[in-house]
Amino acid sequence: MSLDVNTLFIVAIYVEASLGLLLLFAWAQNMQIRAVAWWGFAHLMRAGSIALFGTYGATPDLVSIDLANAILFLSFAVTWTGARVFDGREILPGYLIAGPLLWFSVSHFATFKHDLDLRVLLSSGIVASYTWLAAYEFWRGRAEPLVSRWPTIFVLFANGSLFLLRTPLARTLPWMPEGAVVESVWMIVMTLEALLFTISIAFILLAMAKERAEFRLRNAAMVDSLTGIANRRSFLQDGEGLAKRHAADPSPTAVLLIDLDHFKSINDRFGHAVGDRVLQIFARTAQEAIKVPDLLGRLGGEEFAVLLHDVGPERAAACAELIRTSFAEAAAEVDGYPVNATLSVGMVCSRGGAFDLGELLIQADHALYEAKGRGRNRIEISSREQIQKRRDTLAERMAAVAATRSAA
Repeated sequence: MSLDVNTLFIVAIYVEASLGLLLLFAWAQNMQIRAVAWWGFAHLMRAGSIALFGTYGATPDLVSIDLANAILFLSFAVTWTGARVFDGREILPGYLIAGPLLWFSVSHFATFKHDLDLRVLLSSGIVASYTWLAAYEFWRGRAEPLVSRWPTIFVLFANGSLFLLRTPLARTLPWMPEGAVVESVWMIVMTLEALLFTISIAFILLAMAKERAEFRLRNAAMVDSLTGIANRRSFLQDGEGLAKRHAADPSPTAVLLIDLDHFKSINDRFGHAVGDRVLQIFARTAQEAIKVPDLLGRLGGEEFAVLLHDVGPERAAACAELIRTSFAEAAAEVDGYPVNATLSVGMVCSRGGAFDLGELLIQADHALYEAKGRGRNRIEISSREQIQKRRDTLAERMAAVAATRSAA
């Protein structure tokens, strides 16, 4: 039985390189799963290693072959490291380069250079060790379970076992073809390995696609579709979570309640498309003015809220002024129309420690009411006097309404 080694080289390089590029593309779509990038680079390295073996296969050059082997070992070490990264464990740089270093160290012995069986046995053992280590990482799996977990364990374990077919042990197997050269068996193993990995990665990509779809659904429920910032539900939920996490923190917290002045007039005069652009401009402007873990949300219509953590009154006022002036400049002209949009801002600061977000929003709303009452396009800071004054005003109005109804 004769095998076309050149064809096997080409097939193996194509499969490995294609799989590597596919994985890197998948990682680019969801960069949070860093392990996929490790696996993509591992397959590209294997493609390069196979190409080096093919280049020097006709006229053996031990220096070049040693380099090709070292890249091959490193690629499987990267696969194992990717499994550790995927499972939330730390990278082990020493173990990552242990295989190539062992290979180069042993290659200096004359006996090793001329004993092909010994070289094949060591190289296959290194590869098998790395793949079995990767299988072990998935087996003890502390990461979130994937539908690909057990197929991946099988593929990795089988891959290490298949590599042992390169060793003198293969000659004892009755089903091995007569006269098969080590290179042919090696290429068959590499091709099978890539195909098995393709099946396993397909499971991983399906799981990633499912996770991505679920994330989009969750995200859609928590993000304002027009501006891309948190909606009311998300802002209140995240704000309450921040309050709980920093209950014992003496740092002050500020809340800005922001309203776009005369927004209905903008919609009526220039159209809703321009109104939507104004809202988007505000969201972008406000995002540029705040930092993590500050929160920005659209509470509804043209009303927005900003929660600033570890910020005192002076810095909060400076942030509010930055948002107000930056927005006025950015929204002076929108889509060719002289909009000249402005903001009214109500601000309140807690004294530090635990805070009630609902109460802060109520106080900020009192300040916003004052800002609108004093001509708009300004910032008002909440005070006890303002809150009491507005409550008195509301009480008077309710009493007047009640009196009118009684008279009727």
